[in-house]
Amino acid sequence: MNLWAVVTASFLASSVEMVEALTIVLAVAYTSGWRPALQGAIAALVALAAMVAIGIPLLHFVPEAWLQIVIGAFLVWFGWGWLQKAVLRASGRKAHRNEDAVYTREVARLHEDRRAGLATAFNGVFLEGLEVVLIVLAVGGASRASLGWAVVGATLALILVTAAGFVVRAPLARVPENVLKYAVGVMLTSLGIFWLGTGLGVSWPGSDLAVLWLAGAILAASLIAVRTLQHVRSPAH
Repeated sequence: MNLWAVVTASFLASSVEMVEALTIVLAVAYTSGWRPALQGAIAALVALAAMVAIGIPLLHFVPEAWLQIVIGAFLVWFGWGWLQKAVLRASGRKAHRNEDAVYTREVARLHEDRRAGLATAFNGVFLEGLEVVLIVLAVGGASRASLGWAVVGATLALILVTAAGFVVRAPLARVPENVLKYAVGVMLTSLGIFWLGTGLGVSWPGSDLAVLWLAGAILAASLIAVRTLQHVRSPAH
Protein backbone atom coordinates (compact mmCIF):
# COMPACT_ATOMS: atom_id res chain seq x y z
CA MET A 1 0.00 0.00 0.00
CA ASN A 2 2.73 2.49 -0.95
CA LEU A 3 4.20 2.32 2.54
CA TRP A 4 7.45 3.89 1.34
CA ALA A 5 5.50 6.88 0.01
CA VAL A 6 3.45 7.15 3.20
CA VAL A 7 6.51 7.14 5.47
CA THR A 8 8.47 9.56 3.26
CA ALA A 9 5.60 12.03 2.83
CA SER A 10 4.81 11.95 6.54
CA PHE A 11 8.48 12.37 7.49
CA LEU A 12 9.21 15.27 5.12
CA ALA A 13 5.99 17.16 5.77
CA SER A 14 6.34 16.73 9.53
CA SER A 15 9.99 17.84 9.38
CA VAL A 16 9.02 21.11 7.70
CA GLU A 17 6.37 21.91 10.30
CA MET A 18 8.63 20.91 13.19
CA VAL A 19 11.50 23.09 11.97
CA GLU A 20 9.11 26.05 12.05
CA ALA A 21 7.90 25.11 15.54
CA LEU A 22 11.50 24.71 16.71
CA THR A 23 12.30 28.27 15.62
CA ILE A 24 9.54 29.61 17.88
CA VAL A 25 10.57 27.43 20.84
CA LEU A 26 14.19 28.57 20.54
CA ALA A 27 13.10 32.23 20.41
CA VAL A 28 11.13 31.71 23.64
CA ALA A 29 14.08 29.92 25.27
CA TYR A 30 16.42 32.78 24.36
CA THR A 31 14.19 35.53 25.73
CA SER A 32 12.28 33.83 28.56
CA GLY A 33 14.37 30.79 29.44
CA TRP A 34 14.12 27.07 28.70
CA ARG A 35 11.52 26.37 31.39
CA PRO A 36 8.56 28.24 29.80
CA ALA A 37 9.72 27.16 26.32
CA LEU A 38 9.69 23.47 27.26
CA GLN A 39 6.53 23.75 29.35
CA GLY A 40 4.64 25.32 26.45
CA ALA A 41 6.00 22.81 23.93
CA ILE A 42 5.24 19.78 26.12
CA ALA A 43 1.71 21.01 26.89
CA ALA A 44 1.07 21.41 23.16
CA LEU A 45 2.42 17.92 22.42
CA VAL A 46 0.15 16.42 25.10
CA ALA A 47 -2.89 18.19 23.61
CA LEU A 48 -1.97 16.97 20.12
CA ALA A 49 -1.43 13.41 21.38
CA ALA A 50 -4.93 13.48 22.88
CA MET A 51 -6.36 14.58 19.53
CA VAL A 52 -4.59 11.72 17.76
CA ALA A 53 -5.78 9.22 20.37
CA ILE A 54 -9.36 10.36 19.73
CA GLY A 55 -9.07 10.69 15.96
CA ILE A 56 -7.49 7.35 15.07
CA PRO A 57 -10.23 5.11 16.57
CA LEU A 58 -12.90 7.14 14.73
CA LEU A 59 -11.33 6.16 11.41
CA HIS A 60 -12.26 2.52 12.04
CA PHE A 61 -15.97 3.37 11.85
CA VAL A 62 -15.73 4.83 8.34
CA PRO A 63 -15.81 2.56 5.24
CA GLU A 64 -12.37 2.43 3.60
CA ALA A 65 -13.63 3.66 0.21
CA TRP A 66 -15.13 6.74 1.87
CA LEU A 67 -11.89 7.37 3.72
CA GLN A 68 -9.95 7.19 0.48
CA ILE A 69 -12.24 9.65 -1.27
CA VAL A 70 -12.42 12.20 1.55
CA ILE A 71 -8.75 11.98 2.51
CA GLY A 72 -7.66 11.89 -1.13
CA ALA A 73 -9.58 15.11 -1.81
CA PHE A 74 -8.08 16.71 1.31
CA LEU A 75 -4.53 15.73 0.29
CA VAL A 76 -5.01 17.13 -3.21
CA TRP A 77 -6.23 20.43 -1.76
CA PHE A 78 -3.56 20.56 0.96
CA GLY A 79 -0.70 19.37 -1.27
CA TRP A 80 -1.68 21.73 -4.06
CA GLY A 81 -1.44 24.66 -1.64
CA TRP A 82 2.12 23.68 -0.71
CA LEU A 83 3.05 23.02 -4.33
CA GLN A 84 1.63 26.32 -5.54
CA LYS A 85 3.68 28.27 -2.99
CA ALA A 86 6.78 26.23 -3.84
CA VAL A 87 6.38 26.99 -7.54
CA LEU A 88 6.00 30.70 -6.81
CA ARG A 89 9.14 30.64 -4.62
CA ALA A 90 11.14 28.69 -7.19
CA SER A 91 10.14 31.12 -9.94
CA GLY A 92 11.00 34.19 -7.84
CA ARG A 93 7.38 35.31 -7.48
CA LYS A 94 7.33 34.71 -3.72
CA ALA A 95 10.01 35.25 -1.08
CA HIS A 96 11.63 32.17 0.47
CA ARG A 97 11.02 31.54 4.15
CA ASN A 98 14.06 32.45 6.24
CA GLU A 99 14.20 30.82 9.68
CA ASP A 100 16.84 33.29 10.89
CA ALA A 101 14.55 36.21 10.01
CA VAL A 102 11.57 34.52 11.70
CA TYR A 103 13.67 33.89 14.79
CA THR A 104 14.79 37.54 14.92
CA ARG A 105 11.19 38.78 14.67
CA GLU A 106 10.02 36.44 17.42
CA VAL A 107 12.86 37.48 19.72
CA ALA A 108 12.09 41.16 19.17
CA ARG A 109 8.41 40.58 19.90
CA LEU A 110 9.11 38.54 23.04
CA HIS A 111 11.54 41.14 24.38
CA GLU A 112 8.54 43.49 24.55
CA ASP A 113 6.52 41.00 26.61
CA ARG A 114 8.59 38.26 28.25
CA ARG A 115 5.51 36.93 30.08
CA ALA A 116 4.12 35.74 26.76
CA GLY A 117 6.84 33.10 26.43
CA LEU A 118 4.93 30.02 27.58
CA ALA A 119 1.83 30.92 25.55
CA THR A 120 3.96 31.62 22.48
CA ALA A 121 5.72 28.25 22.74
CA PHE A 122 2.40 26.46 23.22
CA ASN A 123 0.71 28.22 20.30
CA GLY A 124 3.67 27.73 17.99
CA VAL A 125 4.04 24.02 18.68
CA PHE A 126 0.30 23.40 18.75
CA LEU A 127 -0.48 25.15 15.46
CA GLU A 128 2.44 23.61 13.58
CA GLY A 129 1.76 20.27 15.27
CA LEU A 130 -1.90 20.42 14.29
CA GLU A 131 -0.82 20.43 10.67
CA VAL A 132 1.37 17.41 11.40
CA VAL A 133 -1.61 15.60 12.93
CA LEU A 134 -3.75 16.38 9.88
CA ILE A 135 -0.97 15.21 7.57
CA VAL A 136 -0.47 11.96 9.50
CA LEU A 137 -4.20 11.19 9.59
CA ALA A 138 -4.57 12.10 5.91
CA VAL A 139 -1.46 10.37 4.56
CA GLY A 140 -1.97 7.19 6.57
CA GLY A 141 -5.68 7.28 7.28
CA ALA A 142 -6.85 6.31 3.80
CA SER A 143 -5.63 2.79 4.55
CA ARG A 144 -5.70 1.31 8.02
CA ALA A 145 -2.58 -0.67 7.18
CA SER A 146 -0.58 2.49 6.47
CA LEU A 147 -1.65 4.69 9.40
CA GLY A 148 0.99 3.26 11.71
CA TRP A 149 3.69 3.95 9.14
CA ALA A 150 2.58 7.57 8.83
CA VAL A 151 2.96 7.87 12.60
CA VAL A 152 6.44 6.32 12.31
CA GLY A 153 7.45 8.95 9.73
CA ALA A 154 6.21 11.81 11.91
CA THR A 155 7.88 10.35 15.01
CA LEU A 156 11.22 10.08 13.24
CA ALA A 157 10.89 13.70 12.14
CA LEU A 158 10.13 14.80 15.71
CA ILE A 159 13.16 12.94 17.09
CA LEU A 160 15.60 14.22 14.46
CA VAL A 161 14.44 17.85 14.47
CA THR A 162 14.32 17.99 18.28
CA ALA A 163 17.79 16.44 18.59
CA ALA A 164 19.21 18.83 16.01
CA GLY A 165 17.65 21.80 17.80
CA PHE A 166 19.15 20.90 21.17
CA VAL A 167 22.57 20.23 19.64
CA VAL A 168 22.72 23.35 17.49
CA ARG A 169 20.71 25.63 19.85
CA ALA A 170 19.89 27.82 16.85
CA PRO A 171 17.28 27.97 14.07
CA LEU A 172 17.85 25.28 11.45
CA ALA A 173 18.30 27.86 8.71
CA ARG A 174 20.54 25.56 6.65
CA VAL A 175 17.79 22.97 6.25
CA PRO A 176 16.59 23.26 2.61
CA GLU A 177 13.08 23.95 3.82
CA ASN A 178 11.77 25.40 0.57
CA VAL A 179 13.08 22.39 -1.38
CA LEU A 180 11.42 20.09 1.16
CA LYS A 181 8.13 21.96 0.74
CA TYR A 182 8.37 21.50 -3.02
CA ALA A 183 8.94 17.75 -2.60
CA VAL A 184 6.15 17.46 -0.03
CA GLY A 185 3.75 19.35 -2.28
CA VAL A 186 4.43 16.90 -5.12
CA MET A 187 4.13 13.84 -2.87
CA LEU A 188 0.95 14.92 -1.07
CA THR A 189 -0.74 15.87 -4.34
CA SER A 190 0.20 12.59 -6.04
CA LEU A 191 -0.88 10.53 -3.02
CA GLY A 192 -4.14 12.47 -2.88
CA ILE A 193 -4.90 11.80 -6.55
CA PHE A 194 -4.05 8.12 -6.04
CA TRP A 195 -6.27 7.72 -2.95
CA LEU A 196 -9.11 9.69 -4.53
CA GLY A 197 -9.01 7.60 -7.70
CA THR A 198 -8.76 4.36 -5.72
CA GLY A 199 -11.78 5.28 -3.63
CA LEU A 200 -13.74 6.03 -6.82
CA GLY A 201 -12.81 2.66 -8.26
CA VAL A 202 -10.04 3.69 -10.67
CA SER A 203 -7.77 0.82 -11.70
CA TRP A 204 -4.35 2.50 -11.78
CA PRO A 205 -1.79 1.30 -14.36
CA GLY A 206 1.04 -0.23 -12.36
CA SER A 207 -1.14 -0.61 -9.25
CA ASP A 208 0.65 0.96 -6.24
CA LEU A 209 3.54 2.07 -8.45
CA ALA A 210 1.12 4.55 -10.02
CA VAL A 211 2.14 6.95 -7.26
CA LEU A 212 5.58 7.14 -8.91
CA TRP A 213 4.41 8.16 -12.36
CA LEU A 214 1.78 10.48 -10.87
CA ALA A 215 4.51 12.22 -8.86
CA GLY A 216 6.73 12.38 -11.97
CA ALA A 217 3.94 13.93 -14.02
CA ILE A 218 3.11 16.49 -11.32
CA LEU A 219 6.79 17.37 -10.86
CA ALA A 220 7.26 17.82 -14.62
CA ALA A 221 4.18 20.03 -14.88
CA SER A 222 5.29 22.12 -11.89
CA LEU A 223 8.79 22.62 -13.36
CA ILE A 224 7.22 23.78 -16.62
CA ALA A 225 5.12 26.22 -14.58
CA VAL A 226 8.28 27.49 -12.84
CA ARG A 227 10.07 28.10 -16.17
CA THR A 228 6.98 29.77 -17.62
CA LEU A 229 6.63 32.13 -14.65
CA GLN A 230 10.34 32.96 -14.81
CA HIS A 231 9.97 34.10 -18.42
CA VAL A 232 6.64 35.89 -18.06
CA ARG A 233 6.96 39.51 -16.98
CA SER A 234 5.67 40.04 -13.46
CA PRO A 235 2.49 42.22 -13.25
CA ALA A 236 4.29 44.31 -10.62
CA HIS A 237 6.74 45.45 -13.29
